[in-house]
Amino acid sequence: MPRKRRKLNKELENQIAVSTKKVELVIAKINDIADDDIQLEYRAAFDPAKNTLLLLTSLYTTEGFTEQTQSLMSKFTELIHNFENEYEI
Repeated sequence: MPRKRRKLNKELENQIAVSTKKVELVIAKINDIADDDIQLEYRAAFDPAKNTLLLLTSLYTTEGFTEQTQSLMSKFTELIHNFENEYEI
């Protein structure tokens, strides 16, 4: 039985690319924090957003544009927004 083609979405692909760069920037800024305790706190607070993006990227690569990938993008956007509001970076 042939495998079903995955549905693609250019807008979501662009959002994932922009989000990936944003995550890389935030991680770089967190790594620049001199105080180890504060750095660990920021990392722990940022992990949910980073992990959500990793899951989204993986799921989009394997399954394509689905309700679940749309939901993960919304969740990531909410998590990154909450992080930026709570932590000054």
